[in-house]
Amino acid sequence: MGSAMAPSMTPPAAAPAFLAAAGWGDADILPLAGDASFRRYFRVVAPDRRAVLMDAPAPHEDPRPFLAVAEYLVRHGFSAPRTLAADLGSGLVLLEDFGDARMREVLDAAPERESRIYADAVDLLAELHRKSAAPVPAYDMREYQREAGLLVDWYAPALGLQVDADGYRAAWEAALRPVAAVRPVTVLRDYHAENIMLIDGREGVAGLGLLDFQDALAGHPAYDLVSLLQDARRDVDPVLEADMLARYRAATFPAPGFDDAYWLLGAQRNAKIVGIFTRLWRRDGKPRYLDYLPRVWRYLERDLAQPALAPVRAWFDANIPADRRGGAVLA
Repeated sequence: MGSAMAPSMTPPAAAPAFLAAAGWGDADILPLAGDASFRRYFRVVAPDRRAVLMDAPAPHEDPRPFLAVAEYLVRHGFSAPRTLAADLGSGLVLLEDFGDARMREVLDAAPERESRIYADAVDLLAELHRKSAAPVPAYDMREYQREAGLLVDWYAPALGLQVDADGYRAAWEAALRPVAAVRPVTVLRDYHAENIMLIDGREGVAGLGLLDFQDALAGHPAYDLVSLLQDARRDVDPVLEADMLARYRAATFPAPGFDDAYWLLGAQRNAKIVGIFTRLWRRDGKPRYLDYLPRVWRYLERDLAQPALAPVRAWFDANIPADRRGGAVLA
């Protein structure tokens, strides 16, 4: 659960009493993972069962959005971790354990399963998008702009580039206006191969365990497809991407403009990731994130080549020279 080990994986002091009150007093608490936030995860192992302990301490974290979205997903038939116990005051939540078969590592070991697993992941999104959106905040133009602006805030300064920030915002405003007007669906926001578990004994959509959805918003249906098919941490072949987009279209018959929205949100998401990964290096001392930037830039350049991105592409051509893209210039 998550992509980076936290600095300390010592269980929180309140954990033993919390587990005892929940009926897990005989369990061992083992480190599992930390993520890029203050959240940490532990595996709780009793003689005949196991669970996951999420430590989401205040004031940095609030587990309530995670619990609310999880409840929504489970109620609609999706495999989000069921809550076994919670103490919101201490930020401790005991969750169903989906095991260790994460999509990323399963595909590394068994690439012949790629098409089937991606098809299930796309079918899950098609099913999710047929439901009314979860009661979460709107993915609106302000949020799109804030995220896309991370490239200007962090990547450009890292290269010593003076760029036209007002022109950047204007270009995105023009490009994204049609996207912001579409009927919203639940957007999980980090739906990719490191946040999807393959649950033993379950098939198809039910066999996909969902993680890391506490930042869900109500937004455009193309966004989570971008997360899945333009994965910052894993190469996705453009042929597979095209096949999966065709599968989604056949299942949902999206409104006109869907393909344009996919490329627009691809560019927006990848611009955000370029900024975030640069920030993780410069501010947070995590240089390993630079390794992902060449892949993210490849996706971004392909998105920018689409006609719907003309105003944004013109800004990039005027402000970030071709030889200053790609991420390798930061290493």
